[in-house]
Amino acid sequence: MADLTFLDSISVFGISQVKEWGEILTGFEQKNKYEIFDQSGNRIFFAVEVGGSAMGRLFLKAMRSFEIHILDSSGNILLKVKRPFKWLFHECYVFDSNDKKLGTVKWEFALIRKKYVAIDNFGYEMCRLDAPALKPWTFSIAKGGLEIGTLRKKWGGFVKEAITDADSFGIQFKEAVGPNLKAVLLGAVFLIDFVHFENKGN
Repeated sequence: MADLTFLDSISVFGISQVKEWGEILTGFEQKNKYEIFDQSGNRIFFAVEVGGSAMGRLFLKAMRSFEIHILDSSGNILLKVKRPFKWLFHECYVFDSNDKKLGTVKWEFALIRKKYVAIDNFGYEMCRLDAPALKPWTFSIAKGGLEIGTLRKKWGGFVKEAITDADSFGIQFKEAVGPNLKAVLLGAVFLIDFVHFENKGN
């Protein structure tokens, strides 16, 4: 079993995208970088997009495939999030540092809602994420029909955006959540950011 004990004590994640000055001045899409904070406002992890091509970032933009590594302060890889290229039915896979898959996050078609499902390696549902039309930036995280937390863009918590157009997200848990699900939900943030908010001016 993957050693994910570094996630045990974290009840809140704040995720803030770091914009490069070159991207801000030129509009050219560079590899995404994020800072991740805990419930006390301490920066605990970094997340960086690795690989990919400049042409893919320029022409496919938010539709591009990606691989994001979540790192500790020493640069050690803790988690990997991989998204294959798809025009529709977007999904990503979350792995531990030894490339053991922890789960999959899949977009589900809905006319006026944003809906995702996280499933484990056996195809069983881990949780659902649902943002209604009237609250398009707030996803309820539900497990077995019960809300266990929320995932919110432009979160009003302690995370401060270093530059005004940078994205920020918050995940807050209302119930005890195991580290495996926490890891998969971290991966969900990056997929949701790319699918719904990247290059859309939100």
